Amino acid sequence: MMRALSLVLIATATLLAACGGPNMDINQVTAATPVDLENAQATSAPQSEYRIGVGDKLGVRVFQVPDLTFDALTVDTSGNIQMPLIGAVRAADRTSGELSADIAAKLSTQYLRNPQVTVTVAEAASQKITIDGAVTKPGVYEMRGTTSLLQAVAMAQGPSPVANLTQVAVFRTIDGQRSVALFDLQAIRQGRASDPTVLGDDIIVVDTSRLNAALREAVSALPALAIFRPF
Repeated sequence: MMRALSLVLIATATLLAACGGPNMDINQVTAATPVDLENAQATSAPQSEYRIGVGDKLGVRVFQVPDLTFDALTVDTSGNIQMPLIGAVRAADRTSGELSADIAAKLSTQYLRNPQVTVTVAEAASQKITIDGAVTKPGVYEMRGTTSLLQAVAMAQGPSPVANLTQVAVFRTIDGQRSVALFDLQAIRQGRASDPTVLGDDIIVVDTSRLNAALREAVSALPALAIFRPF
């Protein structure tokens, strides 16, 4: 299987060079190993959970306290949000759950008893993904909020005429290791498969239908990898 994967990734690197996509570090891509990303995500949830960044807009809800409830607090260049009573709260590099706990702890010291705080990411401005291969406009794109694989490909103005929608690779770093999963975008479009969520720093490569026989044989040897669970 690893030999087959090597053939796939070497051919993908060659294909990207021929397709005229943006310059990227092919060595990082070809270092990927196939994994069941559904199971990997379950065992590495802390690494997969979104971390807030500068410029993100956050919704903050304090139960039964309207004056401490906001639809869109922007994370400033220092990585903080400003809250009444408690002032600046560090938000950058925190998850929604961690930030909720931080705000609740600050409020409970002087102002509220057992406050119930919920933080959501209304708009993520700091996450970027790379879309390459057989798409109309390859490049690096900024995600705004939760983005699915289908939406990501649409950001690159859709697949090109030579795209093979049954072979779309998503490269991701999990626990420090570059990993890859294959998805059938055609089945997703037709509602026969779930549309996975992509994360910041993912690399999406849409395959081309102009594959030689050796590459097709190598691709067919790859295991059927699981769809991402929504998060």
